[in-house]
Amino acid sequence: MSKTEKDSQTKICSTCGTRLSESATKCLVCGATFDAPEKVAQTKKSVQGSTMPKITLSLPAALGFLTLFLIIGAVAVFFTLQTTEKIVTPTDVPTTTVTVTITPTPTMTLTPTPSPTITPQPPFEYVVREGELCGNIAAQFNIDINSIIILNNLSSECFVNVGQVLQIPYPTPTPLPPPTATLDDAAATDVACEKVVITVQENDTLSSIAANYAVPQEAIKTYNGLSTDTVFLGMQIQIPLCMRAATPGPTPTPTTPPPYQAPNLLLPADGASFTLADDAVTLQWASIGTLRDNEAYQVIVEDVTEGEGRKLIEYVTDTKLIVPVSFRPKDSLPHVMRWTVTTMRQAGSDEQGNPIWESAGAISTGRVFSWTGAALEATQAP
Repeated sequence: MSKTEKDSQTKICSTCGTRLSESATKCLVCGATFDAPEKVAQTKKSVQGSTMPKITLSLPAALGFLTLFLIIGAVAVFFTLQTTEKIVTPTDVPTTTVTVTITPTPTMTLTPTPSPTITPQPPFEYVVREGELCGNIAAQFNIDINSIIILNNLSSECFVNVGQVLQIPYPTPTPLPPPTATLDDAAATDVACEKVVITVQENDTLSSIAANYAVPQEAIKTYNGLSTDTVFLGMQIQIPLCMRAATPGPTPTPTTPPPYQAPNLLLPADGASFTLADDAVTLQWASIGTLRDNEAYQVIVEDVTEGEGRKLIEYVTDTKLIVPVSFRPKDSLPHVMRWTVTTMRQAGSDEQGNPIWESAGAISTGRVFSWTGAALEATQAP
């Protein structure tokens, strides 16, 4: 018997896989029973169908095929939608940037106060006298020698002759200085008074404080505006030390006060001119402080055009002086007047009783003004 025939006469147990004979009805290994061979043959004859092929895949291979399938499906769907214009490629829309414009707040502009302008005066005529040179004339009128050369078209040596008429310019006006604050007598006295502020302690009274500082009790009340003699703990009051009573003892030698500063001249402006219509000229200057009883301002007005000898000297305690009409020039030519102010102190009196003055401060910077006209002749009563 061939091997093929032998295999066809055996069967395999479906439970344990043991090969048995064709006619076996029970597995010798696991004890499973089988149908009779005739019944099996009949069943095989009655049901005969085709067998489907079996495909066996491992897990990684199956996952790979599934992924590939999904990718292919996604690509197919994409191209289908692209063809039907269902997918719209987004277009970049420019973003509008909002620029904030800051409107500046209008500020108040202060209009500057216009400064007074000085109108230059036309030159005046001057007749050269014997022995005068350009340098003397320039120094006499407080001007530059070059201004005389240029205005009169002279040579650089500036030769002049006796009787020659020259055009003399007025000095350049000096700008007015800002006015200084002047305190009245009461305010100046209060500022000059030395004061100390104290705090009232326990058991302090107004009388004990006054005795401690040797200051009158009424003076403390006046400086602090107190209506009664009562003071309170922690209260601050001012002690005017300038009201302190004199200490008994020898009379101290008076100390000479320091020199005053030069007065600041105010009016008229440097280079101002006055005509025949002006009967008087008012000179004004800033106060240097409170003058003592033996002090005064010395005002000197000198006629520069007239030469030496015509000079006005006055002593006043006010901060102004009215130049009398009697000092006006007696001819029709304009005369240049130079004026200065200083502080003087009376040191005593001479045999005739006239005060003797000595300098108490610096002399101010000189100023000039011109005055034209002839003074009226005084008529004697018959």
